[in-house]
Amino acid sequence: MRVHVVSDVHGSVDALARAADGSDVLVCLGDLVLFLDYQDAGGGIFADLFGAEAATKLIALRAAKQFEEARVWSRSLWEGLGEEPNLVITRKVREQYAALFAVMPDPTYLTYGNVDVPALWPEFSRPGHTVLDGQTADIGGRTWGFVGGGLRTPMRTPYEISDEDYAAKVAAVGAVDVLACHIPPDVPELLYDVEARRFERGSAATLDAIRDTQPGLVLFGHVHQPLQARVRIGKTECVNVGHFRGTGSPYVVEY
Repeated sequence: MRVHVVSDVHGSVDALARAADGSDVLVCLGDLVLFLDYQDAGGGIFADLFGAEAATKLIALRAAKQFEEARVWSRSLWEGLGEEPNLVITRKVREQYAALFAVMPDPTYLTYGNVDVPALWPEFSRPGHTVLDGQTADIGGRTWGFVGGGLRTPMRTPYEISDEDYAAKVAAVGAVDVLACHIPPDVPELLYDVEARRFERGSAATLDAIRDTQPGLVLFGHVHQPLQARVRIGKTECVNVGHFRGTGSPYVVEY
């Protein structure tokens, strides 16, 4: 069995169309949407609407952790647009989802990222696409558990949930061979982004589950340039599968 795993696709349709080449199964750990491109200010929904210069300013404010200032300033841009922001964003997200889901093969197993909008996925998923969140699947004779979304942060991305709700999903998955999440376990080396120069949030519940159940493999994304891409916790190998928009290459699991 050869499984290709991607995370943090962020609008990379062409690369996603090739991601399953040579595999039996594609697994996607979320963040399909590209709202703001931190590597290319001209990319993403925000730049489409307001231009690269405005996107550069928003990126700078967020990087400086001036989240409230960023919200106030960007709100003034939306007011100038003359259209309800949620309607505009939802329309743009739908456009991205239509293109991305169209290139995902049968079979693909997916869970949500923190920037995804779960309510929209049923419109675009196709036969052979299995969406799981707090659920398990047999993939080639091994049990995979899937936990999507992120924890609450000042960024207020669309699919952030409470620590308690996240922990409930981890508990619902239980003991598995492979645990596939969008965010990492709460291990500092896995959470620090060396380019953004900040810690992302990781899950203490996932870390507890690793210590208690010792899955063979834990896969995740979310941190685009991690201080460490992998650590070992007891018998468990914890691996960041990589920033797919940046690399264009899937992480390969074979058994």
